[in-house]
Amino acid sequence: VLPSPEGPEPSVTITEIRQYLRAHGIPFHDGYSCLHTPSLFTGGHADQPLPAAANAPYTLFIDKTTGSFLCTATLAEGTWQDFQANVELRHRGIPPASSEEMEEDMRQACEDARCIWDRALPLWELLDEEETNKTKAMFGISLVTDATLKRFGVRYLRTAKSLVFPWFSPRNATLKGLKLVRVEKKGDTIAYVEETLPRFDSYRNLFGLPLIGSRDTELVLTGWELDALALHQAAGVASLALPRGTTCLPPTLLPYLEQFKRITLWLGEDLRSWEAAKLFARKLNLKRCSLVRPGNLQPRPLEALNQGLNFTKILRAALPASHKSIISFRQLREEVFGELVNTEQVAGIKWMRFPELNKLLKGHRKGELTVFTGPTGSGKTTFISEYALDLCMQGVCTLWGSFEINNVRLAKIMLTQFAGRRLEDQLELYDEWADRFEDLPLYFMTFHGQQNIKTVIGTMQHAVYMYDITHVVIDNLQFMMGHDNMSVDR
Repeated sequence: VLPSPEGPEPSVTITEIRQYLRAHGIPFHDGYSCLHTPSLFTGGHADQPLPAAANAPYTLFIDKTTGSFLCTATLAEGTWQDFQANVELRHRGIPPASSEEMEEDMRQACEDARCIWDRALPLWELLDEEETNKTKAMFGISLVTDATLKRFGVRYLRTAKSLVFPWFSPRNATLKGLKLVRVEKKGDTIAYVEETLPRFDSYRNLFGLPLIGSRDTELVLTGWELDALALHQAAGVASLALPRGTTCLPPTLLPYLEQFKRITLWLGEDLRSWEAAKLFARKLNLKRCSLVRPGNLQPRPLEALNQGLNFTKILRAALPASHKSIISFRQLREEVFGELVNTEQVAGIKWMRFPELNKLLKGHRKGELTVFTGPTGSGKTTFISEYALDLCMQGVCTLWGSFEINNVRLAKIMLTQFAGRRLEDQLELYDEWADRFEDLPLYFMTFHGQQNIKTVIGTMQHAVYMYDITHVVIDNLQFMMGHDNMSVDR
């Protein structure tokens, strides 16, 4: 029976997954964030009961939190229910479906990426040395050698003045997508603008993955491609860059990180990177993670390269992510100092559109609850959607639970606020604004009206794991709780 499309996917516990694998005689071993098993999708005939061969490579990974699986050999993936369905088909002698049917969108994205890639020039082969040096200076990578750029295959697209970072399939080295990065000057500050092909949600590159050897056991994880280049060049360590920086670590990438016994997260130089590193370490398994604390003497890797800092020293000073239950002030001393130095950042992420709100709340901080009250029709929803959109446009991953008005209407309000214009009068602009809106890290819960509180909280926890949500909006509490037991203090 198919689960109803509205309901959340049925959840599964790690105990149930282990029991199921044992019951079906599927060998597995415990990894850091996944269970490893031989793949159902590689070779073998359907009439063989299951990959029983003891020497079959363990290329299928099952996420311990969600039960989703990924086979790194064939790139087949799906939910826990899909996995069970494939095992059942296998028992009946039906071979599993191949995962070759790429969706049309993905195929189109691959073709577009291939066109751009062919037009881009290797960065070390521009017209003359002067152009190369100018381009490198523009991106702040003058000290990154041609050998490093060549190794990682970085190219330059003249027409868009953008660096081009390739995403190759880990299985057969075909080009699957690209990231384009260009520089925008706003006054004295430099901003880096990124675009991905395929779009934001399907872009799952771990930049640098094809260069990782099967024997590598230590890794430095960065939030930016240029940082991965700097790390490799200055410290000679295996380094990868996350596709969406410090915004989120998609669980589909966890299988590729299973081979590492030690992972150091060096994500950036502000407090948001530090918060993200702590969040990602929980997904990756705290026991194997260390974190580089941002500070003046420990900026992001590219900056450290440009300042000629000692990488080995910085990496040695990384703090273990797993905290003991009881600690002394001595162990907190550095963190307290960090909070005093960065009072502005500790206050949270500022609103761009509401300077008065910054005076009241200082900024959006994780782990805090803000309640907006007011009579019906006073504009709570309109204001809160603008308030949440403001943060979302700054990369705060946001989950909306709108129990009062439906998601289509809410999205219409937010899209209008995002575009700052009445789109019903300019329908020809709809696609352009909708494309930009789609790239925001914004998600909606599909509940409406009164709900079981356990279901809602379960959905929130799932969203936090999948999309690294750091801001949840509930509109409104009364609808979520229902109106019947208003006398009971819930």
